[in-house]
Amino acid sequence: MLRACTVDELPPGESVRIAGPEPIAVFNADGEFYAISDTCTHQDASLADGWLEGCFVECPLHAALFDLRTGMPSCLPAKQPVRTYPVLVDEGVIYVRAEAAEDAA
Repeated sequence: MLRACTVDELPPGESVRIAGPEPIAVFNADGEFYAISDTCTHQDASLADGWLEGCFVECPLHAALFDLRTGMPSCLPAKQPVRTYPVLVDEGVIYVRAEAAEDAA
């Protein structure tokens, strides 16, 4: 499990980026926490720098929209989904289960 941050450090509508070989973006969408691969599948851009609208994040580079629940893009130019990761909140700390990223660290 990767530690992202505390719940208090990630208010609704905000995101945090976990650096690593496979960067991960963690979002607070109205009190629900989601984690996805941080890199847009259309072009190399950080989704943590994007705009959050409900359960969707808009890529800051070309406005591709990804569903945080499934990783699926909902509009062009992105055609491939981003990877999603399970999120666990334990005693006020947000963790991401990302075995592949942990093995590489």
